Amino acid sequence: MESLKSEIRAAITRALQQVVETVREELNLPEGTAVPDFTVESPREEKFGDFSANIALQLARPARRSPREVASLIRERWSGELCPWVEKVEVAGPGFLNFYLRKAWLQEALREVVRRGEDYGRSQIGGGRKVNVEFVSANPTGLLHMGNARGAALGDSIAALLAFCGFDVTREFYINDTGYQIERFAASLEARYFQQFGENVPVPEDGYHGRDLIATAQRFIAATGTQYRDVPAAVRREALARFGVAEKIAAIRQALENFGVRYDVWFSEEELHKSGAVERVIRELTARGATYELDGALWFKARDYGAEKDEVLIRSTGAPTYFAADIAYHVNKLERGFAWLINIWGADHHGHVPRLKAALKALGADPERLQVVIMQLVRLFRGGEIVRMSKRTGEFVTLEELLEEVGRDAARYFFVLRGADSHLDFDLDLARAQSMENPVYYVQYAHARIASIFRQLADRGIPLPDPARVDLSLLATEEEERLMKQLAAFPEEVADAALGLAPHRLTGYIYNLAGLFHSFYNVHRVIGAGPGLEEARIVLVQATGIVLRQGLRLLGVRAPERM
Repeated sequence: MESLKSEIRAAITRALQQVVETVREELNLPEGTAVPDFTVESPREEKFGDFSANIALQLARPARRSPREVASLIRERWSGELCPWVEKVEVAGPGFLNFYLRKAWLQEALREVVRRGEDYGRSQIGGGRKVNVEFVSANPTGLLHMGNARGAALGDSIAALLAFCGFDVTREFYINDTGYQIERFAASLEARYFQQFGENVPVPEDGYHGRDLIATAQRFIAATGTQYRDVPAAVRREALARFGVAEKIAAIRQALENFGVRYDVWFSEEELHKSGAVERVIRELTARGATYELDGALWFKARDYGAEKDEVLIRSTGAPTYFAADIAYHVNKLERGFAWLINIWGADHHGHVPRLKAALKALGADPERLQVVIMQLVRLFRGGEIVRMSKRTGEFVTLEELLEEVGRDAARYFFVLRGADSHLDFDLDLARAQSMENPVYYVQYAHARIASIFRQLADRGIPLPDPARVDLSLLATEEEERLMKQLAAFPEEVADAALGLAPHRLTGYIYNLAGLFHSFYNVHRVIGAGPGLEEARIVLVQATGIVLRQGLRLLGVRAPERM
């Protein structure tokens, strides 16, 4: 179901196309010539109306007339019957057409919010298209750090937005449970294991030095005793790796659930290898003439498919590379029927994108079905100083520590404050602050204020009015109109945030909505506003609560009743 604002936009678009047909001859447009693509958008500044169209700029060249001349002609031929919601049309700037709507549209939009309730803003623009959102996918060799946490907030919010817009979404975690990093993990854990028996065995220089592995080794000994002290190293390391990986995956799963993130699929790289999928994809690339041998290794001709350099698929040792497994993994996603593959990766994986797309292209798949969101680094600040190390682990600050310090709501909200491609400075003091300077507190407090109004109504026995029977034309102040316009924009903001994989747009939207509500609340009475006006303002407040609640939920943040 389209929102009223979308319907009006579509009606204006159709009306403009009709007007152009009536002035074809005057514009010297040959019969049958298609009308150039144009946009009808909400302008950034209110003075430019409710919608602005660039159709005159697009028609100027084929018509061989100035954009303002074309715009003036279209305005002259515009009829109110084409779109009854439009009150007036003006020509502005180099030739834009600005449309000003009748105030009644805001009243009807407000009724729509309350009528649809928690479904307001929900759409079917995705059409049930299957989407795989893979995010975090941290190596099961340690604790989750800030980059993982940001990826979790981004990925989960993107998945929620897409599902709300009618996509069939699967959240997926790819477990890198085989290969070189697991070998290093086992060797590191082995060192910690022997250290528990008083032996001076150093952790390998290229291993994992986190203190959490000490506790893992202790738990392994508690479970197995001295069973693995004198067995061959390969047997001991395999047992340590199996135990350690299972423990780390369980810890990662629990940490993410505490963060409000739950996955539909946990996909094992080890199982991918066991299934023969990696070998099959290498054979397919070779059959397509996309590989060659050099220095005992098998290479992928990545440059032939748009990448900067060729890449190794099988090392001279005979072992497949991580890249080969990654190709097989993405082929597996396509085989599972996903039309859109979305990955959230750290900035250090930027160079991996073109070579993976090249491999998909070489296999005959459309590389555009893969979209990678590259995520920049997070810096933690406390007291104006960068926090570089964890007091507990002696290394990075973990997700668990962050949640203990600032809570889930602040962490989820702060991680999507900026676009993924922007570096993020996370101010721990601000995130903890119970003040209006804290953006998540600011938004949640707006919802709590709304909840307080409805508690007062309940205490006084005042029933909620039927929006269809309320005279909403009484909502005529600047604060009320701005609030109504913001509410009417919610469905399109959600759709834009979803399709753009940009949850920070929704964060900005609900922050602005909260600000408009605070401005309204600070100068206008709701209860006791007088006959008619009280009911109208109750509807406005009810609609604001619905949208704030839905926006926060899509970001994985609570909408509290009290603060």
